[in-house]
Amino acid sequence: MKKIAVLGAGMVGRTMALELAKTHEVVSFDLNQQNLDLLIKRDSKIQTRAINLLDPSLNLKEVLGFADLVVNAVPGFIGYRVLELVIKAGKNSVDISFFPESIAPLHLLAIEHNVCSIMDCGVAPGMSNLILGRYNQEFKIHNFKFYVSGLPVVREKPFEYKAPFSPIDVIEEYMRPARLRVNGENKIEPALSEIETLNFDGIGTLEGFNTDGLRSILDSFPTIPNMSEKTLRYPGHVEIIKTLKAVGFFEPENIEATAKVLINSWKLKETDEDLTVMKTVVEGTKDNQPVTVIYELLDYSDTVNHLSSMSRTTGLTCTAIAELALADKIQLKGVYPPEKIGESKENFDFIVQYLKDRNVNWVKQVF
Repeated sequence: MKKIAVLGAGMVGRTMALELAKTHEVVSFDLNQQNLDLLIKRDSKIQTRAINLLDPSLNLKEVLGFADLVVNAVPGFIGYRVLELVIKAGKNSVDISFFPESIAPLHLLAIEHNVCSIMDCGVAPGMSNLILGRYNQEFKIHNFKFYVSGLPVVREKPFEYKAPFSPIDVIEEYMRPARLRVNGENKIEPALSEIETLNFDGIGTLEGFNTDGLRSILDSFPTIPNMSEKTLRYPGHVEIIKTLKAVGFFEPENIEATAKVLINSWKLKETDEDLTVMKTVVEGTKDNQPVTVIYELLDYSDTVNHLSSMSRTTGLTCTAIAELALADKIQLKGVYPPEKIGESKENFDFIVQYLKDRNVNWVKQVF
């Protein structure tokens, strides 16, 4: 039995703590005692600590001294600073904070402290990176694209959307320019642009639009000529967001007030059912023949254990990578994105099977 520190007890952090506690000793850290109380209610053997991880008087090396591994599930706006402290504490980690900053300084810092951190260990980014990392070893890739979303099963006007995380983080997706690659050239397009209509079995019609979800992939695969990522929503959602954006609701001076208003409409309650839908397409050539590999996911919330789909598809991908780290299957020092883990067929197959064993089923097609 290993000892694991889970930093952050929000919806995804709570799901990961519950999963890891089935076979390991887990201590959960969060500033919000209410989050910790919800976790204890679900599993009383999980230890909890209500602390501010960024408190300058806190000796995090001492606090985390017990841990064989740290799982960083804090909000993105403090993710970089927390991971920096974890590295300085000399702890290996896996990370789903999805912070926007460059990992380059942290990579050097991790090498200096002889530790490894795998970042972006969710569903997207996360599984998208793992899939691309795996098939980049198999054939020459010409085109990579993926579509992804977490959506409520019950559609309620006007937004027909629920957020499994902070509305401010969702607004950031709608504001941050989208980086993509077209015919070998890196481009920047506005978020919410290039709307595309797609049909999904079991759901129906969804709209895809540009968001900045490629992240590390652009740097890791400089020779793949075409790469894009689009977020999916029920039809009509984008036009509402564009209207709010046009009249100033998302301006810096208004974002916090807007988020406070939207939190009631967007908050995914414990009783709400949600789904995760994702389609990843890898196209290229092998032995001078065209090849296409598609991975698709349609997952629903676990109503028996009261776990949202987005928390499971994100969190369980991370706990799978955590298990690889605990089993010494990741022999790296530094900070790396998941595509590096996907290079190993053994590790990739382990993650896919781990998810399948927990009823997160990726369907693969090859053409």
